[in-house]
Amino acid sequence: MTRIVIIGGGPGGYEAALVAAQLGAQVTMVEQDGPGGACVLTDCVPSKTLIATSVRKQALLDAPSLGVSFSGGPDGDAGVVGVDLPLVNKRVKELAQAQSADIATRVEAEGVEIIKARGRLVDPQVVKAGDRTIRADVVLVATGATPRVLPGAEPDGERILTWRQLYDLEELPEHLIVVGSGVTGAEFAGAYRSLGAEVTLVSSRDRMMPNEDADGAEVLEEVYRRRGMNVMGRSRASSVKRTPDGVVVTLEDGRTAEGSHALMTVGMIPNTSGIGLEEAGVQLDRGGFVKVDKVSRTSAPGVYAAGDCTGVLMLASVAAMQGRIAVWHAMGEAVQPLRLATVSSNIFTDPEIAAVGVAQRAIEAGEIEANVVKLPLATNARAKMQGFNDGFVKLFCRPHTGIVLGGVVVAPRASELILAVSVAVQQRLTVDQLAHTFAVYPSLSGSITEAARRLMQPGVSI
Repeated sequence: MTRIVIIGGGPGGYEAALVAAQLGAQVTMVEQDGPGGACVLTDCVPSKTLIATSVRKQALLDAPSLGVSFSGGPDGDAGVVGVDLPLVNKRVKELAQAQSADIATRVEAEGVEIIKARGRLVDPQVVKAGDRTIRADVVLVATGATPRVLPGAEPDGERILTWRQLYDLEELPEHLIVVGSGVTGAEFAGAYRSLGAEVTLVSSRDRMMPNEDADGAEVLEEVYRRRGMNVMGRSRASSVKRTPDGVVVTLEDGRTAEGSHALMTVGMIPNTSGIGLEEAGVQLDRGGFVKVDKVSRTSAPGVYAAGDCTGVLMLASVAAMQGRIAVWHAMGEAVQPLRLATVSSNIFTDPEIAAVGVAQRAIEAGEIEANVVKLPLATNARAKMQGFNDGFVKLFCRPHTGIVLGGVVVAPRASELILAVSVAVQQRLTVDQLAHTFAVYPSLSGSITEAARRLMQPGVSI
């Protein structure tokens, strides 16, 4: 029987454990925080739970435009939509723990042994887990990553925070300064603004989320400004310091921004130091990420790696697929190498931004030839009914064959709508095939088939 030891219990670890157990391996998963790892306990699950609350509150704030009003405020005025932050945070933590418990139950039901300890690689076939030493035929490293800390802006857990410390706040920040305008910064900035905090978003680049679709980022920034957020572009922070009653963020150009709290969202560093990787022959890159190939192999025989510690794409779905691919390969199963071109992603802002396949910047740079169509969400009948004015559906296809190359959806629940485009990309469907697929009327998904119709190739039959 093949013995597999997995260091790390996040999506890359527990999904690999399930596959390995189902294939008949003897599996041990070593995780120091709990099943689900940081993704479930402190990062993805908690943040999206908080965001779900903020989206619900924003819907209430927007409800008067649909004819819904609130009564019961002082002196007969409209009622105030409030937020009980301790209750919100309590729900966030309880949901994360419940999800972790569900994962533990599922994994243990497959016969996987879970050891709560810090795992360390002694050599390519030996793992140290607490006071236990375990020999393995295959080792999977899935140790994740940790919020990056900027010198001069060290979090104190009270006023200067990482996102893992937000859920201990007892009151909504009066004025939250979010340093870093990537995906994480944009998500939290929007959430806390909708919850009622004054928010300043400090971006070192010309626009927020510089690595994402430019049209989508432009829509979101417009929405944020309309909701009262202060978005500071070209404003790299040099230091963050506590004051007697808050924080002051000093920018490289000498300007300052003052607030009650600062949230640091300036990237992630891999959890790869001090666990014996390089001593065991596992190569790391300059950033400390584990080097892997398309089937998750490292440079050490029998050692694989998956998830954020590899830096391939810091998405839970990618981590899970890397873990599965590693086990399939290690167990001699048929396996398809990881295809990043088919990975779908979503930014859980309000509205959400989902994307799959090629990016428009690659098309504009001449790297890929493609036809493009972009439909404003405001022209969609269902969007009009629900009062959704911001967003769009964008679709890319090859000029001659019509094969769908990718797309972007900016809309409420874009994370659900992108699946149709993901299937088209994965299965190499044409816009003609997509256009001939029935969509419900009225529906937001109808904009996807409408975009496909506008790209249909004359004379091409399905």
